[in-house]
Amino acid sequence: MSLPLRSTRWFGPKDKVGFIHRSWMKNQGHPDHVFDGRPVIGICNTWSDLTPCNAHFRIIAERVRRGVYEAGGFPVEFPVMSLGEPLMRPTTMLFRNLVSMDVEETIRANPLDGVILLVGCDKTTPALLMGAASCDLPTLAISGGPMLNGRFRGRHIGSGTDVYKFSDEVRAGTMSEEEFLEAESCMNRSTGHCMTMGTASTMASVVEALGLGMPGNAAIPAADARRMKLAHEAGRRVVEMVREDLRMSRIVTRKALENAIRVVGAIGGSTNSVVHLLAIAGRLGVDLSLQDWDRLGCDIPCIVNLMPSGRYLMEDFYYAGGLPAVIRELGGVIHRDALTVNGKTIGENTADAPCHDRDVIRTLAAPLTPTGGLAVLKGNLCPDGAIIKPSAASPELMRHRGRAVVFENIEDLHDRIDDPDLDVEAGSVLVLKNCGPKGYPGMAEVGNMPLPSKLLQQGVTDMVRISDARMSGTAFGTVVLHTAPEAAAGGTLALVQDGDIIELDVGERRLELDVPEDELIRRRTRWSPPEPATDRGYCRLYVDHVLQADRGVDFDFLVGGSGAPVARDSH
Repeated sequence: MSLPLRSTRWFGPKDKVGFIHRSWMKNQGHPDHVFDGRPVIGICNTWSDLTPCNAHFRIIAERVRRGVYEAGGFPVEFPVMSLGEPLMRPTTMLFRNLVSMDVEETIRANPLDGVILLVGCDKTTPALLMGAASCDLPTLAISGGPMLNGRFRGRHIGSGTDVYKFSDEVRAGTMSEEEFLEAESCMNRSTGHCMTMGTASTMASVVEALGLGMPGNAAIPAADARRMKLAHEAGRRVVEMVREDLRMSRIVTRKALENAIRVVGAIGGSTNSVVHLLAIAGRLGVDLSLQDWDRLGCDIPCIVNLMPSGRYLMEDFYYAGGLPAVIRELGGVIHRDALTVNGKTIGENTADAPCHDRDVIRTLAAPLTPTGGLAVLKGNLCPDGAIIKPSAASPELMRHRGRAVVFENIEDLHDRIDDPDLDVEAGSVLVLKNCGPKGYPGMAEVGNMPLPSKLLQQGVTDMVRISDARMSGTAFGTVVLHTAPEAAAGGTLALVQDGDIIELDVGERRLELDVPEDELIRRRTRWSPPEPATDRGYCRLYVDHVLQADRGVDFDFLVGGSGAPVARDSH
């Protein structure tokens, strides 16, 4: 016996209210039989011309629609605010929670029985997952897929990763401006999101590792016809999920979250996945902490040879076997009994997954790097934690003691980083303040600070960098991020001054400011928080209610879900 559908509360009654709901929907040409009690499937679309990574989503939505109709459902597409990394300022992260609210309230307020989430560019994935988690209906996510490999002057280039390299080469005088501009069209040459293992690719992998995406979701290129096939099949499957009452909370369990953490380590995934998974877990009431990332994921070998940790790109990853091959290789490290949206366990989905290229997907016995996960640091500079990605860092800098060169904000950094008189040397530690959740506001991807030009010209390629910011998943370097509490919230980072000695020891998980406690107390008495960016609107709401990085940067009032009860009539 099937469960009653939410949508029948709208479309079922033969009274005035039912008349209104059905009649106005019929002005789109819907026939009578789509209101006969079949599951209504919302297609949550983050399409926008201003979000280049998601610009092909109208086509994907149409393929989903075909599958829903084919399985006996009624598809209805709805838009939500779209977050495009390449264009939005000050940072898309400022708006992640806003989009999650948009998704949550749209789902709850409308006659939906299940939801397909069309996700792609970095923050669209966690925003939609967070909003859907708060409602806890049957939910399936489809990633838009990565772009085809970039090609420039006979070699592969990767989105984001090579931008940073080229920029440094121009500043060092080893690449011309003409060459730099020529690379633009060569890098992004098809539909899709970044084809490096940046945040978009990492979160697409997280979707599959959590069991919320169909097998193969993570890596099929956006331009590959098999991406459309997956969308069609997903449309069919979500209708069955409604009939089975296979809700999001049955899939995104503690086991699923642990699987995702371990997969992020194995793929050398983005540091941004930390705050996003913490926030998703918080919406579902699953206990997940920053320390779980270190305990579960740090010692996982990185077995995927993709930029920024390696040399290949997502197109190569798909041809090599994609995420199913990675999960199979991880063996007993993965909870293989975790349920997925296709009704099978993740172990069943990957039991026979082939690997076609062992240079792209390595074995656990011969990994790309011994550790691919994220190390969680503690110390007086980050009492609530900070993170570093060892697989993207320089081994010789993983234990380092150096003199701080401090930038009070991003404008200060831009003004002085290339000053030939900047008092900096190769062993210095670059420190950037006031770029966290409250300080930027929005915790922008500015943590991978550019190196000073005069050091680049001397051949320096990496330095220890510390901030309360994030960095792009496509970035690399010995970069300490997400320092909590942040400077704008009164964290110790706010008290660092030029010349202070900072000690980093990733092996010991320590990050210490070598300044006597009485001196820090003296500095704190003179410190005052920076003026907020604005005193009105959403930005004010954000600054007043955002949690710190160790708690996922969600709003305090959104932790824990509200379900999807049918509200009182509007007519």
